[in-house]
Amino acid sequence: MKSKKPLAYGFLAGIALFAFYMSVISIFQGFQFAILNFKNVWFFILPLVFGFGTQIGLYTSIKHTAEMTGTVALSGGLSGGSMIACCSHFLLNIIPVIGFSGLALFLMKYQTMFFAIGIVANVFGVTYMLSHKEHMKHMKKMSQINGGRK
Repeated sequence: MKSKKPLAYGFLAGIALFAFYMSVISIFQGFQFAILNFKNVWFFILPLVFGFGTQIGLYTSIKHTAEMTGTVALSGGLSGGSMIACCSHFLLNIIPVIGFSGLALFLMKYQTMFFAIGIVANVFGVTYMLSHKEHMKHMKKMSQINGGRK
């Protein structure tokens, strides 16, 4: 029987990313507004959450390489970054004070593009990890056929 640990890690990672998104909005605008905002952009947020969770689940179920770790880090960073870009217009009250009003306007203007980049990164990450997992299965099978010789 296969371990359920990867499924649990993937689920928890998705929940953590969603909690991160809700926390950022709640801190600056309140929880009720966070709920309302989620209702407006759920079709972007859920693919990011599920994609990230899937990647973490796959990551914990396969043999790791530095390249694999980098893929998860990049895709996870893009997912979180996409969500923060979504929330950036809530920071408009504070960003001008610290001198980054142009950044906030840029993030707001290209919000949909940031979501799309995050989702595409998730698709790439999941596809890459599934390919790697299949490759590892093939290598294991070849190793067994060759009597443990590489």
